Amino acid sequence: MARYTGAVCRLCRREGTKLFLKGEKCYSGKCTLTKRAFAPGQHGKARARKASEYGLQLREKQKARRYYGVLEGQFYHYFEMAEKKPGVTGENLLQLLESRLDNVVYRLGFAMSRPEARQLVLHGHFTVNGRKVNIASYLVKPGDVITLKTKSRDSEKIKSILEANASRPVPKWLDLNRDTCEAKVVTLCAREDIDLPLEEHLIVELYSK
Repeated sequence: MARYTGAVCRLCRREGTKLFLKGEKCYSGKCTLTKRAFAPGQHGKARARKASEYGLQLREKQKARRYYGVLEGQFYHYFEMAEKKPGVTGENLLQLLESRLDNVVYRLGFAMSRPEARQLVLHGHFTVNGRKVNIASYLVKPGDVITLKTKSRDSEKIKSILEANASRPVPKWLDLNRDTCEAKVVTLCAREDIDLPLEEHLIVELYSK
């Protein structure tokens, strides 16, 4: 499976905002963006000029892709799915991205970042409705039950993650039982449930040209 393997801090600097791709480091004073708040590269500081309409749309699309760790082909596939669904295309797109299993695992506090959540899913630490699912892009549905395997709870790494995220709020569209490490998808998320600074209408405008 193709994926980005470069330096993730460069992505945050390119988008000019924290994408929270490195877990705890993103919340600490060690964040690269706080030290070098300009685009990466030799001419990074010189890029601070007014962006064109296309440039704004492109950056918003890239930002969304990088938040969720999705490559271009798959992201466009989600856009096509969003167009076919009733409702607002941009909101449908974000709803699909939020419904990815790796994102749900992250939202539940079972991982410190989406890349870490993706790795845990790929390693088979979770079941959906009692069946092992190791596909990060699996789209959950209302009524689905996501469970952290009993054996996985004995892992020191996962124990430390659960302890660190014990007080982290869980979105209202998910119902989490912290004692059993089991969660139910109550409903699909609404736009107001997504706390990311995204202007999804720009993405729709970009793809609609």
